[in-house]
Amino acid sequence: HRRVREAVVSTQSTGKFSESGKYFAPKDGEYDSYLEFIKGLPILSKPEVFNMHSNADITKDQKETNMLFDSILLTEGTGGGGGGGDKDSILYEVAEGIITKMPRDFDTEAALRKYPTEYKQSMNTVLVQEMGRFNVLTECVRTSLINLQKAIKGLVVMSSELEDVSAAVINGKIPGMWMGKSYPSLKPLGSYVNDLIQRLNFLQSWYDTGVPNIFW
Repeated sequence: HRRVREAVVSTQSTGKFSESGKYFAPKDGEYDSYLEFIKGLPILSKPEVFNMHSNADITKDQKETNMLFDSILLTEGTGGGGGGGDKDSILYEVAEGIITKMPRDFDTEAALRKYPTEYKQSMNTVLVQEMGRFNVLTECVRTSLINLQKAIKGLVVMSSELEDVSAAVINGKIPGMWMGKSYPSLKPLGSYVNDLIQRLNFLQSWYDTGVPNIFW
């Protein structure tokens, strides 16, 4: 211990290790002085002690909150005693509601003809590419929900992927299958669907009326 202590304080430096000045190398002293120094440090370490930005705390808190909510959802019963039918009915209705809201896929070939790649208007390329990306996402959403409805009716096997979609929908979360093809989002399912519809309407309006003044 003596060697470790001497190695740490051999320079007798009082340089600060953080912007707040709360973390610094203590002056050389007796054993008890180091204990007192340690006791004076903040109980909850801030990101600065790890040379990280204060926003790291926000990310940590978000992850801990998500873990808490996930744990709460896991403790809920999955149904029983006749409750399975109600759950299936809710799933079917939610899926039907989302499917009904989803517009048709974009015609990217028509968009490319109307907004060809031009040197003077580079945003034409953005429109066509975004339409293609959202077609992939909406196809995934639509297909997974249609297959989920079929599985509820017993027309197809409830695969592990559909079970994941089912669990996410019933808990108001975005299915992982969708997020694999989606833009980043931390919204719950209902808000995510509304946000997705607004983005699709924005692209459709762009196609119908021309380049917007404000982009999403």
